[in-house]
Amino acid sequence: MYVKICGLQTAEAVATAIEAGANAVGFVFAPGSPRTITAELARELGRTVPADVETVGVFRNQPIDKVLEIARAASLTTVQLHGNETLSDIMRARKAGFHTLRAFSAAAHNDLDTHEKLAWESERILLDATEPGAGVTFDPTLLEGGAPAGFWLLAGGLTPGNVAQLASALRPNGVDVSSGVESSRGIKDARLIRDFIKAARASL
Repeated sequence: MYVKICGLQTAEAVATAIEAGANAVGFVFAPGSPRTITAELARELGRTVPADVETVGVFRNQPIDKVLEIARAASLTTVQLHGNETLSDIMRARKAGFHTLRAFSAAAHNDLDTHEKLAWESERILLDATEPGAGVTFDPTLLEGGAPAGFWLLAGGLTPGNVAQLASALRPNGVDVSSGVESSRGIKDARLIRDFIKAARASL
């Protein structure tokens, strides 16, 4: 079970996620989030991250040239696009040397036509609740067209208390959490991070 801990802002939170076995740590660059940090801080936090753990930058409806500029400045390994970005934007990021993730709400993924879904099958995608980062729990009934055929992450209101049940029911390749491991909005809790990763892996 691939586990990504997102919205990290401190060295302590990054260290906890790594020690607990996270596969990826996420830094938010989307404007308006309480978890948004600078490229400089992300670069500093990333210095302690082992080579086998992804450092993911989360972007939302920002020009792809700006995304790549920030990703380089922050020394990220992975770009996550979380808005209305196109497959060509994903290809631009990959051509620039980054791994990629493309986030959709479940509703937006359902609205893709057959050809579009087929085009995204070879990409890593993330299915989220309607409002990312707001703690709204993912509604399994939204997967009316079935789960994605390729590699996909489940996100949206996951917590140490519900991740095992949802992951067992929906069988994603991995899970992504931010607000579900916070003691207050934007503030990560070390115990919750450890409990979340343990619970996610128990769903296998």
